[in-house]
Amino acid sequence: MEKCKEAATPMSTSCYIDADAVGTVVDQSKYRGLIGSLLYLTSSIPNIMFAVCLGARFQSNPKESHLKAAKRIMKYLKGTSTVGLWYPFHSPVHLVGYFDSVFA
Repeated sequence: MEKCKEAATPMSTSCYIDADAVGTVVDQSKYRGLIGSLLYLTSSIPNIMFAVCLGARFQSNPKESHLKAAKRIMKYLKGTSTVGLWYPFHSPVHLVGYFDSVFA
């Protein structure tokens, strides 16, 4: 994946990821390791959360289409390696929360 082409988005907008009953089965431990690494990255790169969690649904029986979608996330990360959240040590962080009192 070092020489792969970068992707503009973490997930394709034209395809639908489902259980893929007729697809080729891939190595389950390799897929789980890839998804686990991507889940770890979601703490600093939150915009990949939806795509990674969608891929995590198929860890029990991953197919080639699921691995292809996970590799697309890796291609996206390659192109956005300088983008992410950074929390400086000495700067004050102010947490602001909002709630809807009518919703409760």
